[in-house]
Amino acid sequence: MTARQRWPRVAGVAALLAALPACGPAPSADPASDLVVYGARVWDGTGAGLSEPAVMRVVAGRILSVEPLAGDADIAAAAEAAGVPAIDATGQFIIPGLINVHGHVGGTWIPGSGVEYAEYAVSELARYARFGVTTVNSLGGDREPVFAVRDASWRPEAAEDAGPPGARLLVAGPVVTGASPEEVTAAVDAAAAMGPDWIKIRVDDNLGTSTKMSPESYGAVIARAGEHGLRVASHLFYHEDAKGLLRAGTGLVAHSIRDEPVDDETIGLFHETGVCYVPTLTREVSTYAYGDRPAFFDDPFLMSDVDSAQVVTVSDPARQERIRASGAAEAYGRALEVAQSNLALLAEAGVPIAFGTDSGPVGRFQGYFEHMEMTLMAEAGLSPEQILRSATGVAADCLDRDDIGTLEAGRRADFLLLRANPLEDAANVRAIEGVWVGGELIDGSRRF
Repeated sequence: MTARQRWPRVAGVAALLAALPACGPAPSADPASDLVVYGARVWDGTGAGLSEPAVMRVVAGRILSVEPLAGDADIAAAAEAAGVPAIDATGQFIIPGLINVHGHVGGTWIPGSGVEYAEYAVSELARYARFGVTTVNSLGGDREPVFAVRDASWRPEAAEDAGPPGARLLVAGPVVTGASPEEVTAAVDAAAAMGPDWIKIRVDDNLGTSTKMSPESYGAVIARAGEHGLRVASHLFYHEDAKGLLRAGTGLVAHSIRDEPVDDETIGLFHETGVCYVPTLTREVSTYAYGDRPAFFDDPFLMSDVDSAQVVTVSDPARQERIRASGAAEAYGRALEVAQSNLALLAEAGVPIAFGTDSGPVGRFQGYFEHMEMTLMAEAGLSPEQILRSATGVAADCLDRDDIGTLEAGRRADFLLLRANPLEDAANVRAIEGVWVGGELIDGSRRF
């Protein structure tokens, strides 16, 4: 069953309102709603420009409307009369919540630590949300208990079995592996039986240190996944493998091409297939940054909400020495430069770029690495608008989700309130005044 089949969108405001419980009359200046935010300029993620000061209304966890703010309207008084919370956001900016098309949850959980796996995953989703990431597509390594967390994260906020406020979750389950088409086909069947949103494979030799999945095997994975109605997200490194996977029908290129520049043939394959490209530039940073103490450990934006156990782990002197002595660290540093160059080429060619970081493993700090990814994308030459589109409307399209990613009527009310204009500099997304998921404010989300 696909994501679209599992969670169909409520089509339009009329259908949304018809599904709501009856409520008492409200002043004409303020249609029935659960939350009103007014005075902010809205960037809705559709590709439209930044609005003039507007009023956004939320009902039952969904966007009811986003309309120009009339100069003579007393929104606060109307909302108070209707008993509706109202936020004066004059001088601030609203954008959709960020969507990470390639992240991970639960990967650093330690059995016997005193915290259950599902509880640990929920805490990570809360941290993602506090940094402004309101949906995470977890691509691989997901254990069975997290599937219930996934389901709860998409239920209506008023439902008794809805999950605690935090980022919404999509999952791929275990990474499919195998040495033959027969083995990988059986692995796809086992993964599909869990009810994932994706099938995940790795086509990589880890700089020549391991055996790469063969074209025959990954072709068998893609074909079998299609029989289950599932798309395949492909981990890769090499240019030629990207071509092979695109020809075979992969549903997502989940990492940058990092060995050589992309060519016109590859660009043509992306256009022909419509497959999205996920840069995950911070993945490379994590391979070499911890040879010494990284400069970002002095960033209060990270340290105000950091998993301190991971800081201890990556700061171990013996571990740092191994990284410094590793030729892989240097190689991945060069790979980052290639990845940034290819990102610029593909973005200029109009290939859909889906925001993703591969955050979640040790040292890839969830939430913070998403903001670092934006900086690296800007260094590659993408504009703030391109970066934000990749993390909102485009990301939703790449996930085949039409209920998130933009601030249109009927979509889920997942949004950020910012104190600075993100279209002037994507780094301004750090200036978080608050994060809402399904119209609910995330505790502790106000950032520096």
